[in-house]
Amino acid sequence: MTIQNYINAHRERFIEEWTSLIRIPSVSCQAEHKADMLQCAERWKELLLAAGCQRAEVLPSAGNPFVYAEYKVSEQAKTVLVYAHYDVMPVEPVELWQSDPWEPSIRDGRLYARGADDDKGQAMIQAKAFEYMVKEGLMRCNVKFIFEGEEEIGSPSLEAFLENHKELLKSDIILVSDTSMIGKDTPSITTGLRGLAYWQIEVDGPNRDLHSGHFGGAVKNPVNALCEMISKIVDDHGRITIPGFYDDVLPIPQAEREMIAQIPFSQEKYNTSIGVDDVSGEEGYSTLERNSCRPSFDVCGIWGGYTGEGSKTVLPSKAFAKVSCRLVANQDHEKISQAFINYLHAIKPNGVRINVTPMHGGQGYVCPIDIPAYKAAEKGFEIAFGKRPLAARRGGSIPIIAAFEQILGCKTILMGFGLEQNGIHSPNESMDLEVWEKGIIAVSEFYKEYAK
Repeated sequence: MTIQNYINAHRERFIEEWTSLIRIPSVSCQAEHKADMLQCAERWKELLLAAGCQRAEVLPSAGNPFVYAEYKVSEQAKTVLVYAHYDVMPVEPVELWQSDPWEPSIRDGRLYARGADDDKGQAMIQAKAFEYMVKEGLMRCNVKFIFEGEEEIGSPSLEAFLENHKELLKSDIILVSDTSMIGKDTPSITTGLRGLAYWQIEVDGPNRDLHSGHFGGAVKNPVNALCEMISKIVDDHGRITIPGFYDDVLPIPQAEREMIAQIPFSQEKYNTSIGVDDVSGEEGYSTLERNSCRPSFDVCGIWGGYTGEGSKTVLPSKAFAKVSCRLVANQDHEKISQAFINYLHAIKPNGVRINVTPMHGGQGYVCPIDIPAYKAAEKGFEIAFGKRPLAARRGGSIPIIAAFEQILGCKTILMGFGLEQNGIHSPNESMDLEVWEKGIIAVSEFYKEYAK
């Protein structure tokens, strides 16, 4: 039976199993849903066994449980590790939902509910492609599943779990469906994610707020000092001035730049959509290269002194800022973090003291587009969507992907099927049902091609 015929024959059951997961409010950041986390994990265990796994269990961790399942063909077969998460974001503000977020609603070719896309819908794509391959006797790969319940709160238990279960999770490639495509008619595979380094800066000056008339011009103003330092971090060419910052930055391969240039993009529409009259950034790169393949520095928040109604002539005693760098593959976030701290101390003006506190960070990731697993994913997309997918790096960060490579020692293929209009994390999250079915086809074809 072809994959499309299999989907047609089992569509009603597929959707019922999908919605049975959605009806479980597995919100990891809210303590009231603790029991729901275990219920959702147990439901995934049932579904993976029904799909054809020979073994499935719910494994404890320091936080919410993990679901592990496996299907073994032979010792000689390649092994694919499928990662997904079963936790979801809160639904608030509930009043903005057009239908009950925990009772899936199908309208206009979409399924609406919390988790419809992120990540219960995309995880179900993986489960149903696997089911088809096993039930039809086509699977030639060993397959392992690892589903976690803490992705939406930063995966605090994941790294320790990976370290403690290296042998169990040993595989040749990791497959993740938790990202998006450029568009329904422009399929793409995410090949890169930026890393992150984040700090809070505190600048201390006088021992109290001072009268700006009595002391202004004689005492260093901490807010002024903070602005002076921040203004020196990016030069007039859009380059970050931290010594050694670019030492480990790899150039964008020409083949990838050519693919990026094929992405449908209007600079005018981009500017209009965010309400700016022009863009800026590192010279020599396009907007799409700047926001995905190159590092950046941003002030995320800044405060100090009097900000209330009216005026108050004060020279503040303290100033604060939260700042971040998006990093690219091969940049170590801990190395960059220390280099930033050293640099701020080096450019600190006299008359103030500073304290720079690292908040959090993560590594970037790039997947080569010439490895067999990527080629298999590319083939799967091409068959399902009728055109070759573009390789597209994303500007955001998913630190767990770098953790997979560092701890398990293998690459990850990001076969995501989300669309921007799906509205993940927002009210009225949805999943395009046509794309969902094509996703099942694409993953099935991945297994066929990768096993060759």
